[in-house]
Amino acid sequence: MKLIMQSEFDNLRLNDNHEYDIDTCGNKRVIKIYCNKILIAKKITMKKSIRYFGAKGYEAFLTAQN
Repeated sequence: MKLIMQSEFDNLRLNDNHEYDIDTCGNKRVIKIYCNKILIAKKITMKKSIRYFGAKGYEAFLTAQN
């Protein structure tokens, strides 16, 4: 996994072909995005810190933006 931009994460999240799952444990919240049951991205929120991660090859799942 590597850091990605928020706009890339939102592109993956808003795609109707992808599924997502939310896990919350105390102050930590994790949103995972899947395509065909394969993890392609995740967002980790802890207190005031937000990080976006993309799996290797996540670029192939991005949709074209106008």
